[in-house]
Amino acid sequence: MKRREFLAVSAGCPAIVAAQRARRPNILFAISDDQSWLHTPYMGTRAVKAPALERLAAEGVVFTHAFCSAPACAPSRAAILTGRNFWELEEAACHFSIFPSKFDVYPDILERNGYFVGYTAKGWGPGDWKEGGRPRNPAGNEFSSRRLDPPYQGLSAIDYAGNFQEFLAKRPPGAPFCFWYGATEPHVNYHRGIGLLTGHKFEDAEIPPFLPDAMEVRADMIDYYAEIEWFDQHLGRMLKMIEEAGELDNTIVVATSDNGMPFPRAKSTLYEYGIRLPLVIRWPESARGGRRVDDMISFIDFAPTFLEAAGVPVPAGMRGRSLLPLLQASQSGRTDARRDRVYFGKERHAWVQKGGEINSMRGLRTRDHLYIRYLKPHLNQAGSPEAKYNWNFQPYGDYDGMPTKYFLMACSVMPRIKRYFELCFGVRPAEELFDVHKDPGQIDNLAGRPEFRGLLENMRKDLDTHLRVTGDPRSHGRGELFENAAYYASHGIETEGLPWREWLKKRRGAR
Repeated sequence: MKRREFLAVSAGCPAIVAAQRARRPNILFAISDDQSWLHTPYMGTRAVKAPALERLAAEGVVFTHAFCSAPACAPSRAAILTGRNFWELEEAACHFSIFPSKFDVYPDILERNGYFVGYTAKGWGPGDWKEGGRPRNPAGNEFSSRRLDPPYQGLSAIDYAGNFQEFLAKRPPGAPFCFWYGATEPHVNYHRGIGLLTGHKFEDAEIPPFLPDAMEVRADMIDYYAEIEWFDQHLGRMLKMIEEAGELDNTIVVATSDNGMPFPRAKSTLYEYGIRLPLVIRWPESARGGRRVDDMISFIDFAPTFLEAAGVPVPAGMRGRSLLPLLQASQSGRTDARRDRVYFGKERHAWVQKGGEINSMRGLRTRDHLYIRYLKPHLNQAGSPEAKYNWNFQPYGDYDGMPTKYFLMACSVMPRIKRYFELCFGVRPAEELFDVHKDPGQIDNLAGRPEFRGLLENMRKDLDTHLRVTGDPRSHGRGELFENAAYYASHGIETEGLPWREWLKKRRGAR
């Protein structure tokens, strides 16, 4: 029967309609907190023991070039939920701000269309969704009450899998589900030595080109690996629950992260280790597994993918493109020639600059090159070196506090370390251009070389055009929208409802 005839018949047959709805896929979206793309066994880091991720990779589709919209938790998650570039989301483009209710999110849309939605632990955040006019976290209804006694400090006491079990128990009969598993690992702080305690060795650590090969860095790396494994353990438990219920093959399982690893020159930067993330999707009923797809995708593509898979119209405001054609293709490698570039950027990560300025950045990644533009190159990308201007009252506050950071700062004048310190903490030029294949650590800036002038100009124009077309406020002279975004933090710092700059003046005066 032709599709048009089938739809006409089904419209008059409740049983067929019910059968169609029953076939709608479930969705399990598993998102770790701060994990770069390399650090899974299926991307080559064999020291990470993650059997659940390995299973998904063997039975699903691995996306080797997946990029977040912004390298910080809240704006990255907002882009995922809305299917929009982070700069289109007003205050939600900033960390520790609000998420305006005017922006629809895919869990709400799916719920309005019969899905049972929920999340555990870290949904959208950090920020204040209530101040944005929302009745709940944008990720859905919260299921985080079940607790456990973790084997090591630094691991969350939230029983992620236990809460998923409770979510499934409360699901209405016959309703498809959409669940957001938001672990807080491998975000720092780590239990110092958890890597060794879980069987890792210092020689297991793979050191990025921009960090020194030092014992302090190796210790942090294997601790980081151990926390990824904790995320994987709960994911494995969830997969088992769905499989025992007989629904795994019709469940879209997505495993990814929100931004790169919490090390200097990774998270909160536009370098590869900050924006390029792990991604594997398993859905046997519609996606042939065992494939690796090299097309470049943005995380704004998730929302339209889920809606299309559920048979729900995709709102016109969503900029992302559904991944279903890539999932339903038969080949590996490059599938869609149009997917040859992605765009991203950053606004405020935290309060880390003198005078409340924001170290705004925008970037473009093609198959071969990474272009970064610093809108305020006089600012240090890591935050002010003066502790009094940082929300956590430590120097370079845009980098998370961890032994690797403190080691680089303490040893910054040592000849062996000075180069790495400058790479991580030095002020950046207005533009950077890198060959990502020859220079995987993005150390050799090509922007000032005459032979790359043409390429630089083309990427500059490409980025400018995209930002204008997608309505980036910075491109239209409305940067105050970000500069004045309220600041709501779990650290007792908020703007008391005042515009950002006014609140900073008040706070400075109080000191």
